[in-house]
Amino acid sequence: MELIRGIHNIRDKHHGCVLTIGKFDGVHLGHQAVLKQVLLQASRLNLPAIVMVFEPQPEELFTPEYAPARLSLLRDKYKYLQEVGVHKLLCVRFSRAFSSMSPTQFVQDFLVDKLGVKFLVVGDDFRFGFNRVGDFEFLQKAGSEQGFQVVSTQSFRMAEHRISSTAIRNALDINDFEHANAMLGRPFVISGKVVHGEKNGRKIGYPTANILLNRHKSPLSGVFAIKVMLNGNLYKGVANIGKRPTLNGNRMQLEVNIFEYNGDLYGKFLEVEFIAKIRDEIKFSDLQTLKQQILKDAEQARQLLAN
Repeated sequence: MELIRGIHNIRDKHHGCVLTIGKFDGVHLGHQAVLKQVLLQASRLNLPAIVMVFEPQPEELFTPEYAPARLSLLRDKYKYLQEVGVHKLLCVRFSRAFSSMSPTQFVQDFLVDKLGVKFLVVGDDFRFGFNRVGDFEFLQKAGSEQGFQVVSTQSFRMAEHRISSTAIRNALDINDFEHANAMLGRPFVISGKVVHGEKNGRKIGYPTANILLNRHKSPLSGVFAIKVMLNGNLYKGVANIGKRPTLNGNRMQLEVNIFEYNGDLYGKFLEVEFIAKIRDEIKFSDLQTLKQQILKDAEQARQLLAN
C-alpha cells in the first residue's frame, strides 16, 4: 500500500480513484465493512481505492482538551488498512490554513483536479471547509455537477452500525477488553519503539521498557496484566500507563516489564496487548513503597495471565 504524505505529494499518477475520507480510528469492524464496499466499487470502476485521513485530527488542533483518546496512530492505521486491502493512504496535514479553504475550492482543486475522484464515500455528518460550512448535501450537489458519485458510509455499515470508535473507547474506559476486541475484530494493542528513560526502574531493581505514547490522550491509564509481541515471540508481563506521579513525571508513557526476559530492548518495537486492569495509577510516598507495590502488581499479573 502506498503512503502519500501531504497534498504536495499527489502526482498525476494518483488522478482517478475511489476515495473515502474519515478518521478511521482503530480501523474497527464497522470501518472494515465500509472499506470492503469501497474496494468493491474500486474494482468495479477499475480504479485504486484511496483512504484520506488528517494529521492531526481536527479536534486535536482546535480543541485539544476535548479531543478523544486515540485508538490508533498513523502507523497503526497504515498497517490495518493495508491488511484490509486498501491501495493508497493519503495523509493530509490538517492546519488552520487548510481548514480555511472554501468548500468549493476543496472540491475543485483537491477532489476533482488533483485526485480525479469518481466515487466518494463519507459520513453523512462530514463537515469541511471554512467554518465547516461544507456538508454531505454540498458534496452530493458538487458530485452531480462534476461527475462523481457521493455515498454515505451509513449505506455500507450493515449489521456493524453499532460499532464505533466511541463505543470502543467506552469499553476500554471500563476495562471491558473482550467487548472492545470484539468490535475491533482483533486485540487492542499499543505499539511503539522502546526509548531510553530515566532509569528509575533500575534504581529500584525493576527495569522497564519505556514507550512514548505520542498522542494527545491515551484510551487507557493504570497498571495492567499484558502480553507482549517482540520479534515474533509472545511474552507475558505487567505495564503501567501514566505520568509516574511518584517520580514527578509530566508526560504520558507506557512502561513495560516483560517476565523472564533479560535482553536489551532499546530500539526494539513492541506490541502490547492489554489483558486485565490491576489498579489505577497512584502517587506513593517514596520509591521503596512503590517497589513493594510493583512486586505485588507483578504477582497479580502472573495470576491473571495464568488464568
